Amino acid sequence: MNRLFTVVNVLGKMILVFGLTMFIPLGVALWGDDGAQPVFEESIVITFSSGLVMWLATRRYHRELQIKDGFLLVVLVWSVLPAFAMLPLLFYLPELNLSMAYFEAVSGLTATGGTVLSGLDKLPPSINIWRGEIVWLGGMGLIVLAVAILPLLGVGGRQLLNAEIPGPMKENKLTPRIAETAKGLWSIYAGLTVMCAITYKWAGMEWFDAVMHAFTTLGLGGFSSHDASYGYWDSPLIESVAIIFMLIAGINFATHFLAWRGKNLIPYRYDSEVGWCVVIIFFSCFGLAFYLWFNNVYTEPLIALRYATFNIVSVATTTGYSNTDYSLWPMFAPLWMLFLSAFCSSSGSTGGGMKMIRVRILYQQVYREIVTLMHPNAVIPAKVGRSVLANRVIFSVLVFLFVYSASILLMALALTLSGLDAVTSFSAAVACINNLGPGLGGIGPATTYALLTDLQIWICSFAMLLGRLEFFTVLAIFVPAFWRK
Repeated sequence: MNRLFTVVNVLGKMILVFGLTMFIPLGVALWGDDGAQPVFEESIVITFSSGLVMWLATRRYHRELQIKDGFLLVVLVWSVLPAFAMLPLLFYLPELNLSMAYFEAVSGLTATGGTVLSGLDKLPPSINIWRGEIVWLGGMGLIVLAVAILPLLGVGGRQLLNAEIPGPMKENKLTPRIAETAKGLWSIYAGLTVMCAITYKWAGMEWFDAVMHAFTTLGLGGFSSHDASYGYWDSPLIESVAIIFMLIAGINFATHFLAWRGKNLIPYRYDSEVGWCVVIIFFSCFGLAFYLWFNNVYTEPLIALRYATFNIVSVATTTGYSNTDYSLWPMFAPLWMLFLSAFCSSSGSTGGGMKMIRVRILYQQVYREIVTLMHPNAVIPAKVGRSVLANRVIFSVLVFLFVYSASILLMALALTLSGLDAVTSFSAAVACINNLGPGLGGIGPATTYALLTDLQIWICSFAMLLGRLEFFTVLAIFVPAFWRK
């Protein structure tokens, strides 16, 4: 119990910090007089009161976190903070029940981008900016933010980052101190967000839309302030800006940090994931454009290339924007895009899915097994870049693949058992676990998750959390050995 009280003490402090982020949409509500001011004031009071009570009630249990404490804190943060993030939505939109409001908040904080809301164009700016802000906060990870700006929490930064940062090679450090690493990552993240907002404004967006979509572009979350998403502008220039920054956000932010610190592009050359991601997306764009043109979906090759490129980059990086209803394309096209969402983002990026680094390791292991069949005595090391991989890394990736595949299958079966059709069930499982957002069937890019029942909504919410924390962080707390001394 002492461990739990220690974690609750830190969680209370983090809830207090999270409450501060609500002052941004409150300021927007006051400035624009959009009618949402009372809901943010009430939400701030509830959030601060809850955090303060948790902190004061457990203050005598304050101590340095251990490894197990870090895992428990991460799970609690990602499951509890959505309960506070949903408050403005729950108070302002009477048509939302608890399940739908929590789903929307989880979708934002996990940078998934699936929504149960419609009529986005009519929502107050403060509500939409809050939706964008929680995507932005969740994109890089609230835990990383806490380690960056709250060293006085007295928590073990390495334990938190190991539990939070996605990818199989978490022990690599960019700077000697964890707090400096987190600050460096967030500095790059914030700087790119500002650049994205300015570029969106230059391309033709209004300032509000530019900031809102900069949040969700760098967070790869896909929330929009318009029901038509990027089809609202129908602008190739705006779509080009989105493509560029989605690709940037899909690259490991550690690589961005090293490039910025070294003032050169060499880190991108040696990043073992960038080249593969770019090549696969590049050929997918041209291949799918030809496929759409050949099947007379678009009569002009350049128009086919425009729509194929934007939607492939959006889905492959697990952002979830759209500029057309691609679920109406021949089935191969959206299925291929859904397949790309599983691996076309880098570890250490704000994207979801398995990550390209794991796919590279799996490819090498398959190659090693085939060669070993023909040459049993051959020694073929698996490498990432210039580094030889330890067997434990390969084994962990193989286990991850099993858990990832089993999770998609089980979630799809659970949704089908609850009464959802097979296409919608499978695509929802893939979209939620990959933190993609829109799927196919009843939850395509032109529709929302609002058609799901409460049970189905909760299944999808759990799937998003499971995918965002890459399974083992969540599953660890259900193992009896986790609770033993």
